[in-house]
Amino acid sequence: MSANSLPEGAAVWHSLEVDKALDLLDSNADSGLTPQEIQQRLQKYGPNELEEIAGRSTWEILLDQFKNIMLLMLIGVALISGLIDLWGWRTGTLKPGEVPFKDTIAILAIVILNGILGYVQESRAEKALAALKKMTSPLVRVIRDTRLVEIAAKELVPGDVMLLEAGMQIAADGRLIEQSNLQIRESALTGEAEAVNKQASLKLPEETSLGDRLNVVFQGTEVVQGRGKVLVTNTGMTTELGKIAAMLQAVESEPTPLQQRMTQLGNVLVTGSLILVAIVVIGGVIKDGGFKNIQELLEVSLSMAVAVVPEGLPAVITVTLALGTQRMVRQNALIRKLPAVETLGSVTTICSDKTGTLTQNKMVVQSVSTNNKTFRVTGEGYAPTGDFQLDGQKISLEESPEIPALSVACTICNDSVLQKEQGEWAILGDPTEGALLTLAGKAGIEKDQWNSKLPRVAEFPFSSERKRMSVITQVEGVATGEAFSRGIDPAIAGFLQSEPYLMFTKGSPELTLARSTQIHLGNDTGTLTEAQRQQILAENDKMASKGLRVLGFAYKPLVEIPPEGSDETSEQDLVWLGLVGMLDAPRPEVRASVQECRDAGIRPIMITGDHQLTARAIATDLGIAQEGDRLLTGQELQRMTDQELEQNVDLVSIYARVSPEHKLRIVQALQRRGRFVAMTGDGVNDAPALKQADIGIAMGITGTDVSKEASDMVLLDDNFATIVSATKEGRVVYTNIRRFIKYILGSNIGEVLTIAAAPLIGLGGVPLTPLQILWMNLVTDGLPALALAVEPPEPDVMQRPPFSPRESIFARGLGSYMIRIGIIFAIISIALMWWAYQHTHAAGYQGDPETWKTMVFTTLCIAQMGHAIAIRSNNRLTIEMNPFSNIFVLAAVVVTTILQLMLVYVPPLRDFFGTHYLTLEELGVCIGFSALMFVWIEAEKIFLRIMGKKAV
Repeated sequence: MSANSLPEGAAVWHSLEVDKALDLLDSNADSGLTPQEIQQRLQKYGPNELEEIAGRSTWEILLDQFKNIMLLMLIGVALISGLIDLWGWRTGTLKPGEVPFKDTIAILAIVILNGILGYVQESRAEKALAALKKMTSPLVRVIRDTRLVEIAAKELVPGDVMLLEAGMQIAADGRLIEQSNLQIRESALTGEAEAVNKQASLKLPEETSLGDRLNVVFQGTEVVQGRGKVLVTNTGMTTELGKIAAMLQAVESEPTPLQQRMTQLGNVLVTGSLILVAIVVIGGVIKDGGFKNIQELLEVSLSMAVAVVPEGLPAVITVTLALGTQRMVRQNALIRKLPAVETLGSVTTICSDKTGTLTQNKMVVQSVSTNNKTFRVTGEGYAPTGDFQLDGQKISLEESPEIPALSVACTICNDSVLQKEQGEWAILGDPTEGALLTLAGKAGIEKDQWNSKLPRVAEFPFSSERKRMSVITQVEGVATGEAFSRGIDPAIAGFLQSEPYLMFTKGSPELTLARSTQIHLGNDTGTLTEAQRQQILAENDKMASKGLRVLGFAYKPLVEIPPEGSDETSEQDLVWLGLVGMLDAPRPEVRASVQECRDAGIRPIMITGDHQLTARAIATDLGIAQEGDRLLTGQELQRMTDQELEQNVDLVSIYARVSPEHKLRIVQALQRRGRFVAMTGDGVNDAPALKQADIGIAMGITGTDVSKEASDMVLLDDNFATIVSATKEGRVVYTNIRRFIKYILGSNIGEVLTIAAAPLIGLGGVPLTPLQILWMNLVTDGLPALALAVEPPEPDVMQRPPFSPRESIFARGLGSYMIRIGIIFAIISIALMWWAYQHTHAAGYQGDPETWKTMVFTTLCIAQMGHAIAIRSNNRLTIEMNPFSNIFVLAAVVVTTILQLMLVYVPPLRDFFGTHYLTLEELGVCIGFSALMFVWIEAEKIFLRIMGKKAV
């Protein structure tokens, strides 16, 4: 078969015999490929590398920041202002002492700062693919042209014969030709923590899931022990790792709800501003009967355009999100992308892994069955403290001697170590064996003591074919010649008569029971009847149906150490001890978090690679699913079309035995249903789904670098409860963002209407210069807005459904509030402006006639301080609130007022900002008019309270 006719299919290799796979790839298990074949295949398939699709360059990202409609308008304003100043400079019409181009420079500085701010947020390069590439092995040993050679991994081609040994990272996907005790850790790819025992001789069904393909190996996984010979079947982007890379790059980043709302806000503000500018210019031209005052009208228009754009808003939002990230880190949630802080507040669905996130990632024995009795075992984690309960009542071990006897078997037939580190109990070794040591500890059986009482002299190790292991121990009391009754511990006194050795066996309950002919009852043994056998099998099925992992235990007295390899004959006529059922127990705090999710209108979903019975048991226990809720397996999902999945996705709360592409499909189906999805993941296989999700959440402890780089948030403690805490913080952040947008834009509308009114009511000149407006928008709006951003949460923040991520920024009354307050602001300011103009133009006025403009400027700024104090709560009056519950608002009001007065009373600042000195009488009038803003907002709250309505 030529290189050009090699098979393209990748999913069928596990369903082929080894010889058939070799034939299809025209390869030989002993001699490998010839140099000519290798060259042909390299040309056809290319190097064994992950390919990267080019993204946006740094310059493109930077230039994109200046496509924002509000920044474009400000650039236009700066250019026109510069042209007016240039004309005035050349014609000599500038006012004495006036600095040309200061407005232009100030506006462009703001534009550049906002552009840089956006660039810094967006320019973080996606490093997920780089992390994927690190998982590929640099060198690999292959058989080529009958010789063993070491080559660079990128030179591998389909048909190569690759050799594996312990410690290697696998460089390509392949079909096993032969293996010896080969175990491969595939957790990064499949999410399953335990190493997989590979078997070359198997032929599996085509629909076998990724984690169950025991006759193939995958790129990026690690050989834990043993050795193997592999036929390379897929390289580069056709490997399972390559498919993940392709999916990762195919996922397009959608703008977050906040980004969409800010775009909408910009469009509305700019459109409204241009309409107002047109009205003022056309109205002015009609009023004047021509273009004789066009420069003045242009200056009014420029001031209006600057006033309508909230220049400080991007900075305030960025600081607010940054503060949110700091608070979240203190709760073990690390935010990688700033907008994700607010996005969390919109989450409607949380798709969570089971192991380690909903559970403790610690196997805990839940149930023990001996002597026809089933005991419940209490306790948390690996701590060897807990009780044995029968029918809800605690029992003493003296009443049930079978429990210590079974616990001895759990301890002896065990290769792990239970130890206390820094006050925490931890396991060194296999988690399942760790759970057995914890169980034994609860029964008072300690491994160190029993290793000396029953030292190990031989063993029959576990294998996937036998599904059991046996340990042969020497009975010290007999071996040393001591009196039998004095040398044997009471826990095993009924195990033997005079035999010097004991064999303990653990493994599959069905297989271990099938080799048992007797049963341990109390301190005696008896014949295992068929009725007892059926009862044990029924109890095993009952435990398994609850999602427990069940092990069977037995023992056998021996007169001599059995020869090596005699396991088949030695493991017969066993004495049955009992069943032990264990579970990766749920985290105790997760139940309350799941309930909090439901109270907050958020739907939790479990997506796991684990068995469906285990998944259902955990999900039901935690309240994620109810009895009878639908469960969907990976195989069922595989057979569904995207449309069928979309129809079912709202009905399913548990997904079991899923693969990477399944997770991605589930997220996409939920999103098509309008759901806003947070997805957790830790393996390489999760990266595409994490990137597709509205919020991708990687595990900080167990997560791979690939998953972390693809995520928006990293859980530092891998805990579901942390997601719920972060969601709450996201809601608080969004509420505060809405609060200061109301605050900022209400005043901006007031500014625009005040500026527009000046020429229309016949007052000479523009009341505010662009520089003064920038001061208001950045300082007198910005500082109090930042203080409002840290307003503590309302008590009912997690007692309501999430607000729709697609709702307008003006939704729920925010738009009407801005317009209403803006109009009140304008009425107060225009009334003050009319009075001030008459006052400063009255006969005998001693000051500068232009002082009226400074009075308008000061009134607008100080009125905002009252607005900031009143807007802290939508419903409570200011006098009902503790002024020190947000000390920052009080500080911002004081500091901003002092800064504003400095602009009026410090000569250098007065000259730069074009203000005039105010008398105490004039300042008092400004403060009096400003106070009306505070009075109005408080009066609105009283009115709404009387009407029985709740403010937005």
